Amino acid sequence: MEENRKKYTIKDWPENERPRERLLNYGPEYLSDAELLAILINKGYAGKTSVEIARSLLTQFGTLRNIMSASYTEMKKVKGIGKAKYAQIKAALEMGVRLSQEKILPGRKIQKAEDVIDYYSVEMKDKKKELFHMLLLDVRYRIIRDILISMGSLSETTVHPREVIKEVVKESAAAVIFLHNHPSGNPQPSQQDLVLTKRLCESCNMLGVKVLDHIIVGDNCFYSFAQMGQI
Repeated sequence: MEENRKKYTIKDWPENERPRERLLNYGPEYLSDAELLAILINKGYAGKTSVEIARSLLTQFGTLRNIMSASYTEMKKVKGIGKAKYAQIKAALEMGVRLSQEKILPGRKIQKAEDVIDYYSVEMKDKKKELFHMLLLDVRYRIIRDILISMGSLSETTVHPREVIKEVVKESAAAVIFLHNHPSGNPQPSQQDLVLTKRLCESCNMLGVKVLDHIIVGDNCFYSFAQMGQI
């Protein structure tokens, strides 16, 4: 009698509770991580829906980032995940990472710190070394170039004003934005950051080049010298 019992699947759910229909009706931003994963998994197995498999994945690994880092050997331990579903999940998460890491295109106008941080937060926040970028802008504050000035150690990076000035002159930039990360995740500026910012501003001012901001990227947060009235 147990064998003849009808299998309960997502198709038996009310339409407004099914992940795919919810995405189509409301947009992906209204779905939970489990629901988004369930759409990638597509189908469950006897006794388990794709949503339940997705929840098992999140229970096992904790976050989407941990799932992204998991190997096939680790992920297949969750029942319902085979090579095909593993590949689908990894491909989708990798696309999300690459989208987040797309650089600001030349010609894009910068008006506030958020215009910059959206492009660099994912790329920079998990780095184990400090990366110091400089965005060169024209008179209308449109991007000319993004330059990686320095890659430092775990605790500090060395940035020489002469390297900054050389690039500013080469591109005839009218304004600049400085950007670097703190591997610790805390974006609060150190004393060294404060001194460096002052030196860079003084060097740029001598050329008549405006420093719009110096942004420090932390873990899901940032510090803007301009927003804090320090530039």
